[in-house]
Amino acid sequence: MSNPTQKPSLENTQLKDIVAHAKEYGFVFPSSEIYDGLQAVYDYGPNGVELKNNLKQLWWRAMTQLNQNVVGIDAAIFMHPLTWKASGHIDGFSDPMIDNLDSKKRYRADVLLEEKAAHYENVGDKVRADMLLADMGRLLTAEDLTGVRQLIIDEKIACPVSGTANWTEVRQFNLMFSTQVGSVEGDSTLIYLRPETAQGIFVNFLNVQKSARMKIPFGIAQIGKAFRNEIVARQFIFRMREFEQMEMQFFVRPGTEMEWYQQWKETRLRWHEALGLPAEKLRFHDHDKLAHYANAAVDIEFEFPFGFKEIEGIHSRTDFDLTQHQALSRKKQQFFDNDLDENGKAYGNYVPFVVETSVGADRLFLATLCQAYTEETITEGEGEQQQTKTRTVLRLHPALAPVKAAIFPLVRKDGLPEKATEIFDELRHDFRLVYEERDAIGKRYTRQDLIGTPFCIAVDHQTLEDNTITVRHRDLREQTRMPISELRNYIGEAVSFKRIFEKL
Repeated sequence: MSNPTQKPSLENTQLKDIVAHAKEYGFVFPSSEIYDGLQAVYDYGPNGVELKNNLKQLWWRAMTQLNQNVVGIDAAIFMHPLTWKASGHIDGFSDPMIDNLDSKKRYRADVLLEEKAAHYENVGDKVRADMLLADMGRLLTAEDLTGVRQLIIDEKIACPVSGTANWTEVRQFNLMFSTQVGSVEGDSTLIYLRPETAQGIFVNFLNVQKSARMKIPFGIAQIGKAFRNEIVARQFIFRMREFEQMEMQFFVRPGTEMEWYQQWKETRLRWHEALGLPAEKLRFHDHDKLAHYANAAVDIEFEFPFGFKEIEGIHSRTDFDLTQHQALSRKKQQFFDNDLDENGKAYGNYVPFVVETSVGADRLFLATLCQAYTEETITEGEGEQQQTKTRTVLRLHPALAPVKAAIFPLVRKDGLPEKATEIFDELRHDFRLVYEERDAIGKRYTRQDLIGTPFCIAVDHQTLEDNTITVRHRDLREQTRMPISELRNYIGEAVSFKRIFEKL
C-alpha cells in the first residue's frame, strides 16, 4: 500500500486494466451508465453474475452441506426499527468523517491513518506503523475526534487530490439509509435498509433452533444484500453502497467462544486458499479497536493491487446481540442445554455466545478476479513463422469459471456445425456452455481465454469419422484428443465443487 499523499501509478494501472477488462467482457458494469452512472453502485454482467453465483453457491454448500450443524435462512431486508436500536446501529453506527477544504473531497479519518501506517510498514518501519495504529485505536475508543484530526496533521497526511492538509474537524457520520413504510406520509413509520445481514439471523435464533431441532453449538448461514451510505466509496466494487454479504453466526456455550473463534479462523483461511487465493497473498489482521459487541476480532486480508484489504471478518460477538434483543423485545433468547458439566450438572438455560464469519461477496469476487487476471508472453508458430505476443487470460478455478466449456466447429460447413450442435445439446443440461462458429478458431480460443473458460472443444472432420474431438486446455494451451463419450465425465470431474472441497 502506498503513502496516501502519493498516486501509485503502477497499482492504479493494474486496477484500471482489471476494471476495463471486467466491463469489456461482461463481468461488471457501472450502474445506470447511460445516465452517467451512480457513484459506488455497479451491475454484474452475463459473466460476472455466473462467477458471483458460483462463489456464493460454493460458500453456501461449504457451510451448510459440509457442516451438519449449520443451517440457512433468508431474512427480509426490512426489519422492525427497534432491531437497529437493540443492535446499536441507530446510536453508534458511524464512521469518522473529514473533509479537505481545498479539494472538497471527503475521507474516512481512520482510513487515512491506516494507509499512512501501511506506508510505514511497506518501507520497513513496522514499529512506527504499530505506534500509529495504537494511537488511532486509543483516540477512536475514547471518541476523541479532535485528537484524531491532530494525529492526521502531525503525520503530515495531505489530500491526494489537492495535496494540502487543510482539513475540517472530524465528525461522526451515520451510515444507515432510511425510508418510510405506510401509504400516508403523516402516518408512515421510519425504517432502515439493513446495514448488515447478521441481525436477521439473531432475531430468528429461536425460530431456527426449534424448527430445525438444532443443539448448541450450531450455526445459521445467510447470503443477502446490505446497504451503507459510505463516506468514501471507491476502489471499484471493493467498497459500495449496495453490497452482498455471506455470513454465518455460530452459537456456542459461554466460555467456549475463544476455542471456536480460533477454529473458525483457521477453517475460513483454508477455504480461501482452496478457492485459489495464494497463501502469500492472504494474512490475518487483528483489530486494534474492537466493536462494542466483540471481545475478539480479526480480518482475513487479501493483497489487492491497492494493498492488503479485508475480504472476511471473524468476530467473537459474545452474547451482546441476543441479550440486547431479549431486553428490548422482552422475549427470552435462551437455550436450554441438558448436557452435563464437569460436576455432572446440566448447563440449563443461558444466552449463547456467538462467533461470526462474514465474507463480502463483492470483495471476494474482486479478489478472485484480480488473482485470475494474467498477462503473459507466449510463443506461437515454428521456425521463421515463430512469433511472441502477449496473452491475457483469466486463470479461474474451473469450478468457478462462468462458462465451463466452449464448443467450436472447425469450419461452418461439411456437417461440422450440426455435429457440434449435437454435442452442445447433449451436454448443456450438465454444464453452462457456449457454442460459436464465427471467426478463425484462434480468435475463438482467445475470446474464451479472456472470460476464463477452462475447456474449448473443437469439432473437425475426423470427428465425423471416429466420434473424437480435441479438447484445448486454457492455462497450458495443450490439446487432448478423446472420444465424445468421455466428455461429460472429463469436464464434470474438473469443474466439480468437490475439487475445492477436497482441499478443506
